[in-house]
Formats: sequence, C-alpha cells, structure tokens
Amino acid sequence: MVAVILSGGAGTRLWPVSREQYPKPFMKLPDGQSLLQKAFLRAARVGARQVLTVTGQEYYFSTANEYQTLGLPEVQTSYVIEPLRRNTAPAIAMAALWIAQQNPDEVMLVLSADHLILREEAFAQAVAQAKTIAQQDFLVTFGIQPTYPATNFGYIEQGLPLQDGAYRVARFVEKPDRQTAEAYLLTGRYHWNAGIFCFKASAYLDALQRLQSQMYEAVLACWQGSEQGDVTYLDAALFKPVPSESVDYAVMEKAEQVVVVPADLGWSDLGSWDAAAQMVPPDDSGNRVFGEAVLLETTNTFVQTEDRVVAVIGASDLVIVDTRDALLVARRDKVQDVKKVVEQLTQSKNDTVRRHRTIQRPWGSYVTLEETHGFKIRRVVVKPGQALSNHLHHHRSEHWTVLRGTAQVWLDGKVQMLRHGESASALAGVAHQLLNPGLLELVLIEVQTGEYLGEDDVRRLGSPV
Repeated sequence: MVAVILSGGAGTRLWPVSREQYPKPFMKLPDGQSLLQKAFLRAARVGARQVLTVTGQEYYFSTANEYQTLGLPEVQTSYVIEPLRRNTAPAIAMAALWIAQQNPDEVMLVLSADHLILREEAFAQAVAQAKTIAQQDFLVTFGIQPTYPATNFGYIEQGLPLQDGAYRVARFVEKPDRQTAEAYLLTGRYHWNAGIFCFKASAYLDALQRLQSQMYEAVLACWQGSEQGDVTYLDAALFKPVPSESVDYAVMEKAEQVVVVPADLGWSDLGSWDAAAQMVPPDDSGNRVFGEAVLLETTNTFVQTEDRVVAVIGASDLVIVDTRDALLVARRDKVQDVKKVVEQLTQSKNDTVRRHRTIQRPWGSYVTLEETHGFKIRRVVVKPGQALSNHLHHHRSEHWTVLRGTAQVWLDGKVQMLRHGESASALAGVAHQLLNPGLLELVLIEVQTGEYLGEDDVRRLGSPV
C-alpha cells in the first residue's frame, strides 16, 4: 500500500499562524509535531512503506524537512509538485498515475495533510478493512461517526450493508443546515465526510476516465509531458488547462462501486481556532494556554504565543493568538470570521497573509529581526553541509557575524573561514557564497545596508568552487 498525502490548503481560518507560504499542515501542536508530520507517521503506522506527497513548489522543501526530522529512513518519500492549485480530483489522479507506473493494482490510501486523528488503533483497523475492500475494485471512503450536528462538514449516507460493518454509499450530501444535521444524527445512517479514501490506482483512473473524460485527458497529457521521478515537477503549461474539481464531486458522488467504512477515529479537521484550542488541556477556569501567559480573573480563554508573554485580565470567552508580526483577538463564537480578516488583509496587500518573518529555504532558514529604511537585520541558520547560491546584489551590502558553528565564505573568488565571533562583509556588486562545512548548524547575524533591500535584487552566478 502506498500512502498519498495531499498538502496544499491555505487554512485561512487559522491565521495568523497559518499563512499562504506556511499553511496549516506545518502548524506545530503542543506535542511539538506538525499536522503534516502526524499524517506521515499515521501512514507509516498502518503499514505504508512509501509516502507520495502531492504539494506545491513553495511547500516542497519545508515538507521534505518535516519528514526528514522524523528519522524514518525505512519509509520512502516521493513527491508530485503542482505548479497551480487544481483541487483534489486532479491531485489524486496525478498520484494514481505515479503509482500505476510501478503497479496499476497497488492500493493507495489518500490522506489530508492537515487533519488530526486521535484514535490511531481504530484508524489502523479501519484502514485494514478498507484495503481488503479496495482490492475488490471498490472505491472506499471513510465515514466519521458524528458527535454533534455539524453544519460545516459534508455527510455520507450509508446504504445496503456490504461486509463486516461496511456499507455501499447511498449518497453524498452537502453541508446541511442545523435542523437537517440534527435529523441526520437521529437516523444513525449519516457520517461526516473526512476526505480519506482507499482504492486501487487503476480503479480510480478508470472511474475518472469514465466519469470525467475531459479531466482525465488533461491530466494524462500533463503527466506524459512532465519529467517524472522521485520528485515529479508537473509541466506548468500542460497543467493549467486541467479542470479544478473536488474528488467527491468529480468521482465519488457519481461512481457506482463506492463503499463507506464507518469509524470512530477521534477525527478533527482543526478548521478554526476554537477546534485548535481543544488540543490544550484546560485549567480549573477553562483557560487553555500554549506558550507563556498570565491570566487573572479570566475564564474560558485560549492563548497561544510564540516569543512574548501575554497577560489577560478580567476577560472571558476569548481566543488570543500572538506571533512575531501579527496578533489575533477574537470572541470564541466569532473565530469563523478570521477568514474575513484574511480577505481584507489580502485586498490591502498586507504581507502577513503570505509569510511569517521566519522563511524556510532548502539550505536552512532566516528570520527578519528588524527592518527599516536603509538596513535590515536577519538571523540566518544554515544546515550542515548546505550552501547558499553564489550571487551578488546591485544595491545592497551584507555583513555577517558568526554566532555558532563555522562558515566558509567565498568573496569574489577568495575563500575564508569564519568561527564564533568573527565577521566578513560583501559589498554591493561583489560575488559571494556562504557555506556550512561543519556537522553542526551554522547560525549567524546578517546585516543588510543600502537604499534598496528588496528580495529581487539578486543575480545568481555559477558555483565559485
């Protein structure tokens, strides 16, 4: 069985932690793991020895780093990189084509990168059952046992029994109103649609070709025109005409051989800050704190903070999320409106919807500590054995001071080694490259000076080595 992890959603309701370049799958939970890491571990626990991730170019390096830090070399990792977002039906089709090259009848388990499952043993049992059914050419979906009349989830109605607690799907229904959702719960026949699937690669491709021929042909043309490998970058021009559609609407709602496996998994899509707050144990006043905070005469309030102490006095029923460059304060019954905040920030072109101050790169990361006209200060971390590209800037100079580790600096073709407390500078127009030759992380402070400090002021050059 190959596990397919779909990782591309923005998660705008979890701003300011979830952002365009650092979406919900990368959010760290109180146990230190991200939702993406949990999805990977979940796949490994149910027997997948290969994980294929479908994601965007902007997330590839961060995704690979998340997996690498888990230390599971026995699980092979591969990637399909989408140049644009085209929803789940094409993403799963690309994964199915990748898997079908090895074995068309291989069973694929499709997971979302940003969901949480607390009952791992129940999930493993449901997957084992789904795998057996999928081997009989059924398209299997997982139905979550509802615990309240949710109006923000789609539902699956079970039909005739198939085997061992699995049922044929009678129908998929859209997000209902409150009264309809309450009626669904009373029948016992309806389950939340969690977007978890299990089927043969060939079964999905056959269904897609039969039900969505235009999408199938476009996906196939893009696949055949892309350079394939362990990291497959889909051709942007060929991918653009692919229709954007969810797998539920394109395939599952129209196919005949569809089966639902009901399961009580402790599942959550963490679709709001109120849901995320449930991951933190409450104190005697119902307050939940992730980070460092002082709460006085305060009840039923969630606080998440990164670098600062947050103090709350005489409040109740609030959500407070503090990051380095943005602060959210909302009533708990209004957290769904965070999406509206993101929409307004997007319209005003505010950069806090796109990125955090800490930026991940293949070679490491950097965080902007201070920036104003004429200068910028960054803390730069370079992984062992990694290097920045050889380049120059036309409008700015850079000065580095090593805080930890050893730096190998190429300045206009000349090399020098820098250790703790030592510095070097690259003036505007001078070619330079920074490398970490050591076994430990290289940490340094970078000071940029100049009239223009934009990220587009860079000219890439060939390696000086």
